[in-house]
Amino acid sequence: MTRGFYTLLVAQFISAIADNALLFAAIALLHQLQAPTWHEPLLREFFVISYILLAPFVGPFADALPKGRVMFLSNGIKFFGCALVFIGLPPLYAYAIVGIGAAAYSPAKYGILTEMLPAKDLIKANGWMEGTTVSAIILGPVFGASVAADNPFFGIAVITGLYLLAAYFNYYIPKVPIDHAIPQRSLSFLIKDFWHAFITLWKDAQGQVSLAVTTLFWGAGATLQFVVLKWANLRLGFDNEQATKLIAILAVGIAIGSILASIYIKLEKAAEVIPAGMVMGLLVVAMVFVHDVIPAIILLFLIGVLAGYFLVPLNSLLQHRGHQLLGAGHSIAVQNFNENIGILVLLGIYTLMVGHNFQINTIIVIFGLFITLSMGIIYHLYHQHIKHKI
Repeated sequence: MTRGFYTLLVAQFISAIADNALLFAAIALLHQLQAPTWHEPLLREFFVISYILLAPFVGPFADALPKGRVMFLSNGIKFFGCALVFIGLPPLYAYAIVGIGAAAYSPAKYGILTEMLPAKDLIKANGWMEGTTVSAIILGPVFGASVAADNPFFGIAVITGLYLLAAYFNYYIPKVPIDHAIPQRSLSFLIKDFWHAFITLWKDAQGQVSLAVTTLFWGAGATLQFVVLKWANLRLGFDNEQATKLIAILAVGIAIGSILASIYIKLEKAAEVIPAGMVMGLLVVAMVFVHDVIPAIILLFLIGVLAGYFLVPLNSLLQHRGHQLLGAGHSIAVQNFNENIGILVLLGIYTLMVGHNFQINTIIVIFGLFITLSMGIIYHLYHQHIKHKI
């Protein structure tokens, strides 16, 4: 790995810590402002919608400039969004601006790997990237809640400083040649260009399988957080603080699985890890038989390991195919578009089930079987496609 890669890794870790801390600092600020309780989940919606609405534009933006510079500018937008809180902008709108920066940051963050490193190092690089991201997911909420506990404005000020520090490291990421720059910048061309990228990746066998699995994973992952919180509360008697620690165990497992994948899985065999996702779904179903803390910790850790093990190779495969077919920024923008739609849809289904008073065990079984069956169908269709090509 090059020195530039480690500079990228430090910048990514600091920015991810700030992203995950900001949500909890913003929630603390909503409490201080006595905002309605439904504003809290709306923070997440405002953040996610930026990824969907801006998908046609952030990919070309990431491919039109050196990606380190794109990351620098994106962290500048996040810094700007946080700073606006101090002149009275409501947290929802400020967090939406941060979401714009995050949406622009993501294609550059992953896309630069294909330009900075050879294909043989992509899975290892993604393992490091996912490992730092998951570490930020574990540490960020604790950090955000701590610094904002007594004074939310102080907490947001600290997080604003983190975005500035991340931008500093972004500035020193080595410039790489501009990849797949777009010939036009009109609105109609950008939308047609995104649609072309969308169709191209979904028609490509490897792009299709990686998009399908990563879309399912992130939708399922976002929903699983809420499922675990409710399950821990009802079945283990945990309060929200204790239940959040179980989610941290899940995240640790994902980090371990990511490292294992980076060591043992080759890029050309990436699609062969899908059965790990099928087993993961069955382990989710097994949650209904767990009533004690130690088995719960072991089970959630194993679910996390399997999730990380199949996610990293398929992310790498998507980056590789996207870089070959379209440009890395375009492909990651398509991936973000699909993944965040997956989050909205699966969280919406979960909300409907809770609203109709489904028992938590029923929700877990439906959710786990859905993962297993969906992964099985994707795996079967992929192999059918490969057989027809042969």
